[in-house]
Amino acid sequence: MSERLQKFLARLGLGSRRQIEEWIREGRITVDGTPAQLGGQVHGQEAIRLDGRLLKLPRVSEERRVLAYYKPVGEITSRNDPEGRPTVFERLPPLHGGRWVSVGRLDLTTQGLLLLTNDGELANRLMHPSAQIEREYAVRVLGQVSPDVLAILKDGVRLEDGLARFESIDDAGGSGVNHWYHVILREGRNREVRRLWESQGITVSRLVRVRYGPISLRRGLRPGHWDELNDEDVTSLLVATGARAESTAAVPKPERGSRRKPHRSR
Repeated sequence: MSERLQKFLARLGLGSRRQIEEWIREGRITVDGTPAQLGGQVHGQEAIRLDGRLLKLPRVSEERRVLAYYKPVGEITSRNDPEGRPTVFERLPPLHGGRWVSVGRLDLTTQGLLLLTNDGELANRLMHPSAQIEREYAVRVLGQVSPDVLAILKDGVRLEDGLARFESIDDAGGSGVNHWYHVILREGRNREVRRLWESQGITVSRLVRVRYGPISLRRGLRPGHWDELNDEDVTSLLVATGARAESTAAVPKPERGSRRKPHRSR
């Protein structure tokens, strides 16, 4: 049975489908010695190379894994950094075949929930704008914000990359010059939460992602540590992307308990 190349490689965890499509456009992937084409079909027996290096394709595993990682401030979401800064991937458990793919990004100064999976197709579905997955953030700002400004942020603000808005803004209280709000949006543009507040002259002093779709940051999980989601949680993610019900049947239970809670520090 054949499958589109970008979907096949994403499903093996070699990258998100969007990333692999970009590699194909750049001519970095060949199939049996021929430059790959977008939409090209493969069976999995071909010699597939990336930048001339033969990919060692693992057997497609039935085990889909998803981690809920508490990213601390100071870590980047890229695999490699010319400046030598720590990356989130240094903290993760090893995979035997495939690799971890992050579901979106958090910038250097933002902390909180980051989902990672070995299923690149799932990652692509969770990030795709058509899925309209909610992202919830706890935001600490300097000073009280007027109701008029909050209304503007919910109605929509024209940023350099288009109109942006918060689906909801809930006052979470605070003391002194600091005040907390919980905001929800349905897209993941670069620094969108910060840019929305800054468009109104408001300084964000702390930003924490507390939820991605149906998955919330577990109370008690420390920065730099992770939980492995159980089958119920993974199923909820699949359903949130609009996946068909039969797609959820292959999700296994973790080997030890309903949710693993390793405690790993650098």
